[in-house]
Amino acid sequence: MSHSDPAKGKNVKGNQRGEEESDAAENAAGSARAAEEKSDGSSEQIQKLLAEKQELLNTLVRRQADFENYRKRVEKERTQERQRALESLIEHLLPVLDAFDRALMESSDSAYLEYRKGFEMIRRQLWEALAKQGLVRIDAVDQEFNPHFHHAIERVETTEHADGIVIGELQPGYLFHGRVLRPAMVRVATEPETKSVRISKTD
Repeated sequence: MSHSDPAKGKNVKGNQRGEEESDAAENAAGSARAAEEKSDGSSEQIQKLLAEKQELLNTLVRRQADFENYRKRVEKERTQERQRALESLIEHLLPVLDAFDRALMESSDSAYLEYRKGFEMIRRQLWEALAKQGLVRIDAVDQEFNPHFHHAIERVETTEHADGIVIGELQPGYLFHGRVLRPAMVRVATEPETKSVRISKTD
């Protein structure tokens, strides 16, 4: 008849318990690693999504800026085209304005004076319409000659005016939105030339 050793039984149970605890620990560690790996994967995915979102936002901002620049450029080109067309029209109307000016200055016939008021009214209406579009008459007489605004047709020797002063206007000049549409044709004062007199000595 055999008897079992109680100590041996205890050792077997202890070993089993130890193995179970070891397995549990390993499982826990494995679960922790899996959770950590999953967490790392989720974090990487979030960072990737955030980077893609930021890239899309940057692209959208660039597209909006490009569109705004395109819109401004198109609007500027349209404005310039309208201004060039208007400038061309006004340039063709300047001779008409000149004709009115000559008609108002030249005739002194008493019969003509009856029509003068009508000419003056039409000329004033024409000028006001052109001025509203940006036409400005260039100041010439009594101004210092400026080659950007004045075109010298004649230089007159005189002591009554300083050298380089405009003393007469043959045709008015005009600016359109600050740009010279037509320079004023003018007479300019110049100092008289001093002639040296040679005195010969005779013996």
